[in-house]
Amino acid sequence: MTILDRLSRLIRANVNDMIGKAEDPTKIIDQTLLDMREAYGEARTEVAGAMAQSAKLQREADTNSKLAAEYGDKAEQALRAGSEDLAREALRRKQNYTDLAAGFSAQLTTTGSTVDSLKTQLRALEAKIDEMESRRQLLVARVQTAEASGALEKASGFDKAGGAMGAFDDMERKVAGMEDRNNASAQLRDEGDIDAQLKNLGRDKTLDEEMAALKAKVSGGSEPKA
Repeated sequence: MTILDRLSRLIRANVNDMIGKAEDPTKIIDQTLLDMREAYGEARTEVAGAMAQSAKLQREADTNSKLAAEYGDKAEQALRAGSEDLAREALRRKQNYTDLAAGFSAQLTTTGSTVDSLKTQLRALEAKIDEMESRRQLLVARVQTAEASGALEKASGFDKAGGAMGAFDDMERKVAGMEDRNNASAQLRDEGDIDAQLKNLGRDKTLDEEMAALKAKVSGGSEPKA
């Protein structure tokens, strides 16, 4: 797994956790940058370790190559001195050191490729951090603007305007209902007064008629019937 792959997994895990906890967006941005810087530090350590290993392999390859050359010279010297067996032993050791040098050189090639890959990833990570640093200022400014707008809306009561207007409408309907009931009561009261007057008017007429009949009867001298 590459450095950037590990970084991506780490950041996704941390960010998802913070989003799940409804953290402040600014905190999420800062935590992301912190994770990237930590990953960058780990990557530098990893690259430095690979470079140190590469340097060590180079030294081992050079040392064994040098020893192989030295034993080649000793084999020649021994053969010149008439010691074929000694010359053969020197050649055997030369071959051993030559094989070791070749092995270290092969490993150095592999390690060198790894170091080059790690350096490329490190440069990419540096560029990504620089980009995030630049974007952070804009993101934080956007967060602050959004928070300020929300605070202004709450302070001015705009966020409660719908509820307030609904309550106002309810109050208007309640007042209108009270007015309607008052008007109906007044109307009923007025109608009751008229009915009473009409009723009294009828009773007065009956009394007048009875009074007239009684006067006529009295004037005629007749006795009232039982």
